[in-house]
Amino acid sequence: MSENRTVLITGATGGIGLAIAEEFYQKNFNLILTGTNELKLKSLELKFIENTKVIKCNLSESEEISNLFKEIEKLYGNVDILINNAGITKDNLFLRMKEEDWDDVIDINLKANYSLSKGVVKGMVKSRWGRIINISSAVAKMGNAGQTNYAASKAAVEGFTRSLSLEVASRGITVNAVAPGFIKTEILETIEQSKLEAMAKNIPIGRIGDAVDIAKIVAFLASDESAYITGQVLHVNGGLTL
Repeated sequence: MSENRTVLITGATGGIGLAIAEEFYQKNFNLILTGTNELKLKSLELKFIENTKVIKCNLSESEEISNLFKEIEKLYGNVDILINNAGITKDNLFLRMKEEDWDDVIDINLKANYSLSKGVVKGMVKSRWGRIINISSAVAKMGNAGQTNYAASKAAVEGFTRSLSLEVASRGITVNAVAPGFIKTEILETIEQSKLEAMAKNIPIGRIGDAVDIAKIVAFLASDESAYITGQVLHVNGGLTL
């Protein structure tokens, strides 16, 4: 794989996003890292020194996405690899869920994938090479009480992945999704150890996943070695869903 390729990673301030960024940084790619938490973005700037641009971008604002691509074009031209990792949750039982909480989750988890993919796919078609990797969730398959908005957004991302892959396959562009199961991130750190142990017992491999488990799969899907894989959802969850 050419190490001069440019990778755009959204949600880079989260646990999975950070692990993905580290994986590509070690391979000397040009990195564009986005997020909204200014403190964490500053931390990324200190951590990733070379071939990296950290940009604050609220993915629910179309103007900010437009400005993001203008800046990328000045720096690197086209994006070769897009990793749609950014995502939010606003959980509640459906009877209590506010419309704004539904809309916010759909905007970040689904519509942003449309906007970002739209921004990169034309350049990929011209260069006849590209990788779009969407981060889904085991919840898209399993469902989860209190997460109708989140589950709907991730299930839609998987349908989007399959359909877009059919449109661009002949141009050397692959579109795939990775669906993590339980992964050690800041969210899981708020859960009691006894509950984590109970969760692990439901996983055939017997452990909670690490963010690097996801990053390695994403890096593979971005590589030339994965050229014959497209339109797929890879479940990385230790056997939680079969």
